[in-house]
Amino acid sequence: MNVDSIRSALAIQCLPMGIPEREQVWAAVDRAIAALDASGLSYTVGPFETVVEGPLDRLLEAAAAAHKAMLEAGAPTAATYMKVWSGSGIGTSEEKTGKYRAAGH
Repeated sequence: MNVDSIRSALAIQCLPMGIPEREQVWAAVDRAIAALDASGLSYTVGPFETVVEGPLDRLLEAAAAAHKAMLEAGAPTAATYMKVWSGSGIGTSEEKTGKYRAAGH
């Protein structure tokens, strides 16, 4: 089995810490999401985490870039929580959530 060809999904939650103002926190999270966007991978933003899809190695590189982006945005400390799922037939975010988004949820 070629592990590099197996589809993976990464749920990533980036938490900039030690920033007193809510707008600054959100700006640091925006920088983390911009780093995920720059990866060129498919992603879906949610209120608590973002799901990124693609090859496992690229997902982990994108996660590192997002984590670094929070620190570069001025967060004194940062925490990144991740869940990784890999395998054949795991489906896409659209397949799993499309019917709910179409219904306005």
